Amino acid sequence: MEKIRALVLLEPGRTEVQEIDMPQPGAGEVLLQVSHVGFCGGDLNGFRGLFELQEYPNVLGHEIGATIVQTGPGVPDNFRPGMRVTVNPYLNCGVCIACRKGRPNACQDNKTMGVRRPGGMTRYIVAPWEKLFSSDKLSLRELALVEPLTVGFHAAARGRVAAGEKVAVIGCGIVGLGAVAASVSRGAEVIAIDIDDSKMEIARKAGAAHTINTTKTDLHEALMEITNGDGPDVVIEAVGNAATYRAAVDEVAYTGRVVYIGYAKQPVPYQTGTFVRKEIEILGSRNCLGDFPDVIQYLESGRFPVDAVISRTVSLDEAGAALAEWSANPGPITKIMVELERA
Repeated sequence: MEKIRALVLLEPGRTEVQEIDMPQPGAGEVLLQVSHVGFCGGDLNGFRGLFELQEYPNVLGHEIGATIVQTGPGVPDNFRPGMRVTVNPYLNCGVCIACRKGRPNACQDNKTMGVRRPGGMTRYIVAPWEKLFSSDKLSLRELALVEPLTVGFHAAARGRVAAGEKVAVIGCGIVGLGAVAASVSRGAEVIAIDIDDSKMEIARKAGAAHTINTTKTDLHEALMEITNGDGPDVVIEAVGNAATYRAAVDEVAYTGRVVYIGYAKQPVPYQTGTFVRKEIEILGSRNCLGDFPDVIQYLESGRFPVDAVISRTVSLDEAGAALAEWSANPGPITKIMVELERA
């Protein structure tokens, strides 16, 4: 059987390019030639051994820009060779309570590519046609940005962000930038919060009206000034540590909403009386739910600073070292893109 090369996360801290079998499309499946795959924060935490859902060994990658090569039996005619697509990487069980309620993004047995089943960091993959979303306007590199942005768009939807509200987004990585972009698109006044000025500059390009670098400015004082003493109507946490989890609750306005995307790596102590006094809503946000078309339309509008977001582009052979370097020095990196066609 023909072999292809793939980046495999063997165990925490160790990757290797290995040969795997060339896939063949079955009924209802499409063979894709992968062009670009983005590294995400989940890949980073899996590499660090800090992502509780990560299974080892596994081919990494679920942020995909690809071209259809071949279709299997039963695939609709509108999916044709040469079409540029991205892939919804989530596989839900269909029977758990979340699935039965129409929220498969929160499936109790969700299997995301690169986490609990083989991912896309290889030249060819197969996927069910129902998981594909196409665009004849976006490049393959742009299509690889769709999935991480959908996570931020879903968080804004979970927070019911509305026009005229003040929304603080803590963390300006790619998912946080998705939350910034979605909130701006909904008509909110967005406050981007990070510890890296370059990331906050990208957030401004995505539409943020204010930025706060918490290494230079007191977060509470800055938010009080921007919100006239009220606090933000919505706080979206896209970092995942104890300090930012607490800050979201401490800084949100009375009767406001807090949305958590990030996974805190340790238990988070709260003053729970704050929840009650403020009568706030605390919401989890996992993956995405029907956000792919909205994000594709948004990217097609040209409003997102794609070039500024992609910090580095590497080949498959360079990808493992790039992941290790990102782990050692995560601050300056927003998005590492792996280009499978690159030598």
